[in-house]
This record gives sequence, structure tokens and C-alpha cells, in this order.
Amino acid sequence: MLNSRVRPLALLLCTLFTLPADAGPNDALHLYAGVSYGHDDNLLRVPDDAPAFDGTRADSWWQREGGLIFDKTYSRQRISIVAKLSKYDFNHFKQLDYDGKDVQATWFWQLGNHLEGKVGTTYEQVLAPYTDFASNERNLRRSRSQFAEGAWRFHSSWRVRTGFQRDKYDYELFAQRYNNRTEDASELELDYLPSSGSTVGLVARRVKGTYPYPRPVGPFLLNDNFTQDELKARVLWLATGSTSFDALVGYTRRNQPSFGTGRTSGIAGKVKATYQPRGKMTYTAAVWRDFAPLESTVVSYTLNKGASVGAQWDATAKIKVNADAVYERRNYNARETFARLGDIRDSIRTGSLAATWSPRPTVHVTAGLAHQARTGSAVLGTGSFKSNSVTLSASAQF
Repeated sequence: MLNSRVRPLALLLCTLFTLPADAGPNDALHLYAGVSYGHDDNLLRVPDDAPAFDGTRADSWWQREGGLIFDKTYSRQRISIVAKLSKYDFNHFKQLDYDGKDVQATWFWQLGNHLEGKVGTTYEQVLAPYTDFASNERNLRRSRSQFAEGAWRFHSSWRVRTGFQRDKYDYELFAQRYNNRTEDASELELDYLPSSGSTVGLVARRVKGTYPYPRPVGPFLLNDNFTQDELKARVLWLATGSTSFDALVGYTRRNQPSFGTGRTSGIAGKVKATYQPRGKMTYTAAVWRDFAPLESTVVSYTLNKGASVGAQWDATAKIKVNADAVYERRNYNARETFARLGDIRDSIRTGSLAATWSPRPTVHVTAGLAHQARTGSAVLGTGSFKSNSVTLSASAQF
């Protein structure tokens, strides 16, 4: 019998070398299959000073997935469908075993030479992260989205675009049902499209969030409903042949009763830079300041400030190596419930390294390492933790 640490590698290699031939490049329908193995030395993100569930922090898991990919253009109309089913089996925490689902369907439509857009829907069922939730119970998160947008290029250098999207989230566990929500986002955008290929636009956006269950915090019941209005500049600047900047930055005003006095405003957005000199390296960097949701029993949103750097090395035609580092500071300071109780900020640092071998264009074998650490907040009960993980995966499209 193979050693338990050897079996994952053996299965990945067997999966790779017994795959059928690639599908033709013009085929609309492709089948997808994959298998992966992972190990995390702190799977449930248990704080350093807290006892581990069942006396153990580490666990390993297997993932097997399969599905289909359909992509075909009929005249000027393109239909794209991705449907995948996956199964996760954990070695120790068996109660976390679950079936994952991922469905995406989009119609990219075009009328004449000046009108285009897309209409679609998505559905996803995954295990919610344990970063901000202390439990060893299974907590599935189901998310559904419907979206529609249209753009009219009324001049060779000008375009107007409008869109609407509804996102709905619900959680399996009763303790997490206070994070169930529906978010409706509508936006209107005017873009200037110079001949250089860059884009400059102005985006007006409104997001309305509705939480069906008030959040209990001590003796209080918090209403997490919110309305967020944004006016931002969207810029894609192709500075040189090797350098580009992608930014969405502007003014955001958020009205949320459970967040301080109910209104928070200021500069928010994200700026990303990409540098790809001649050769085998690509570098990226980004900074952001924005609101973000989280799966917590205490709060629903934080105001985050973060930065990231990354690099990709195309070692050979078939091997790529990626390295990324992310730092994010999460600020809960406006929460009136926690006023004057002390520092209610925490930070998360994440680093990852992955190598991918593609012996054929539709076959990929990936090995990855990741490290995550949080500096917690005693007031919020988010303790400091560290986590290290390794993953091995093989996938094919045929």
C-alpha cells in the first residue's frame, strides 16, 4: 500500500497521463475534469491562544470535480455556459464534507455596430471561510446573481453604458443567517475611448443592501440594511507598451444604521498597475480603500485599506510560476456598539507561491503553497492566528 503522502501524487499523475486527447479548437462543447489534494495546518483558523477543535488544528482534503464548458457564437450573439460539480472529502473534520456547485450562463448580445451588452446568471455553493467565524460546523454559502447591461457607442470616441445586478447570499448555519442578504446595484457610465486604446470614464453607482434578519450584538439588535452611492472615475491607461494602469476611484457615501451615526463617506476605490517588460516576467501591484463584507457573527461590513504585489515568471513555454503577497487592514472603528471599547481594527497578511505545468494546452498540473496570518482585535474577539497550506491539483478540458 502506498504511503498516504505518496498516494495524492500518484493519483494526480495517473489522472494526467490517462486523459483523452484534446478537443478540437473549434468545438463549442468541452468536458472538464479535475482532482486536487490539500493540507492546511490551521484549517478552521483557530486563534493562537484558543484550544483547537477535537484537539487538532490541521486537516487534509480531497476535491474531485467535473463539468462542461459551452462557448459558441451565432452570428453576432455569443452564448457562454460553465457548469461544474465538485465533491470535497476531509480527512478529520468529516462533518465539513460537501458537494460544491458552480453554474455560469451569459449571453453576450450585439445589435448592429453600436449596441452591445450581456445578460446572465450565476449560482455557487461553497464552504464559507472560517476566518471570522469560530466553529467546526459545516457552513455552506449559496450565492446567486442576475445581471444585465447594455452599451451604446454613439460616437467613435464615446460610449454610454448602463447595468443592473442583483446578488443574493444565504448561509446554511443558523448562527450565520444574519449574514443573509440581497444587494441590488445599478450604474450609469460615460466613457471616452481615444484611439490609443486607453479608456477614461465616469461611473455613477447605487447599491442597496437588505438583511432579512437583525443582527444580535449583546443586548442590541442591529439593522444592517444599507444604501451606498458612488461617483467614480474609471481609467484604463496604456502608459507604454509594457506598462498599464487600471483604476476605479472616487467618492463613496454609505448610509448604514449599524455603522456609526449611520453615514460614512470619503475617497474609495482601487488602483492596479501592470508592468510586463520584454522577457519572461510580469509584475503587478495594487492599492485599495473600500467597504467589504465578511462572514462574522458580530459585524457585516468593514472599511478596508490594502495593498498587494505579484509576479509571474514564464519559466518555459509549459511552466509558469506565480508569487503574490497581500496586506489588508480592516477598520471597524465606526461601529457605535463598540465605541470607546478600544482598538477595533485587525489586519490580514497573505502570501502564496504556485507553479503550473501545462504539458498540453488544456491540461494543467499545479502545486501551491500559501501562508495567512491575522493580527486580531481583543474587543471583537478576533484572535491572532497563522495558517500554512499546500495544494496539488490536475485538471483537463477535452
